[in-house]
Amino acid sequence: MMHKHSGFTLLELLVAMAILAMSLGMLYRASGGAAHSMGDLESYQRATVLAESLLSMRDAVSDAGWNESGSSGKYGWQVSSVPYATQFNGPNIPPLHQIHIVISWSDGIRPRELVLDTLLPQRKPPQPAGSA
Repeated sequence: MMHKHSGFTLLELLVAMAILAMSLGMLYRASGGAAHSMGDLESYQRATVLAESLLSMRDAVSDAGWNESGSSGKYGWQVSSVPYATQFNGPNIPPLHQIHIVISWSDGIRPRELVLDTLLPQRKPPQPAGSA
């Protein structure tokens, strides 16, 4: 009479453990990547808020342009402008300036950068007293 043994062989247990180890490794990588992505997202969001704050400081640009730089916390920033040519001219149409804002920081591994471009009108020169 033959007896059948029930259970797993040593080879089957080793294969199961190897599959489990690979699965846990991939799960660890996926969760670590998600946490790292959330940190990146927060940094980009803060850089965007800084760029919007710089832009909200001015509603127009002087005829000399806008060239400034500075830092705020771990973020460095630089604003520059150049005249922007359009086909529209007239006494009531202000010239435009292309504003270029660069926010830079480091995430500890590599440098990061957010670039924003927009247009702002040139500030009208002050009117002489007595003219309307």
